[in-house]
Amino acid sequence: MVNLRLLLAALFSLLVSVDQAIAEDTGALAKQSQNPIANLISVPFQNNTNFNVGTLGNDQNILNIQPVIPFKLNENWNLITRWIMPVIYQRPRVPGNRSDIGLGNFNPSLVFATRAGPNITPGVGPTFLPPTRTDKRLGPDKWGAGPTGVIVWTPGQWVVGVLANNIWSFAGDSADPDVNQFLLQYFINYNMAHGWYLTSAPIITADWTQDSHNRWTLPFGGGVGRVFKIGSQPVNMSLTAYDNVITPDFGADW
Repeated sequence: MVNLRLLLAALFSLLVSVDQAIAEDTGALAKQSQNPIANLISVPFQNNTNFNVGTLGNDQNILNIQPVIPFKLNENWNLITRWIMPVIYQRPRVPGNRSDIGLGNFNPSLVFATRAGPNITPGVGPTFLPPTRTDKRLGPDKWGAGPTGVIVWTPGQWVVGVLANNIWSFAGDSADPDVNQFLLQYFINYNMAHGWYLTSAPIITADWTQDSHNRWTLPFGGGVGRVFKIGSQPVNMSLTAYDNVITPDFGADW
């Protein structure tokens, strides 16, 4: 005779084990997806809407398509390739202009990453800026390059790090302005149960060709996200909002 109580207890134990395995798998995926130099193939689509841009105060929408493909070089080093292709739609920014839609300048980066400790991963390499823009109002007709670096710390439920680069133009249309552009992004993620996490990852930029009053964009804010699976496919979705506490003249408010 089957002991129903033991059978139900065994079934409950199995279900709990499966649920814990799924939760652990989701948690590991969340931490990897938040790490820009993780050994994980991903294709993020990051849509940024900037409000009150230009003298007319119109909105601007930038969809960044950012495939990340890692390559294992040896036991200690990985090469992380990140390709950022912006698709831009913007309404007229100054009187007399038309709305624009098209591609901005492509930004590929190659980062050589290694482990410096159990929870610390640094990486460094070059970043590039080829003139792929489809309209003169969507970016300068300049070739650019510079260094990029990142360090990531992953203790417990946290993923914390900073990424920085600077790009200088070295060729292109002499009629277009030179590029000397700095970017710094710190990211703080706290992972919770069932794939949910809190996040803050503002992108701080400086245009060194401008005077000090119009040089910096400094956002502050954050949001929430979740990693889950559709069938066997892991998906990471998040929603964040940032207020630009410092912005150039006619730059986005938030």
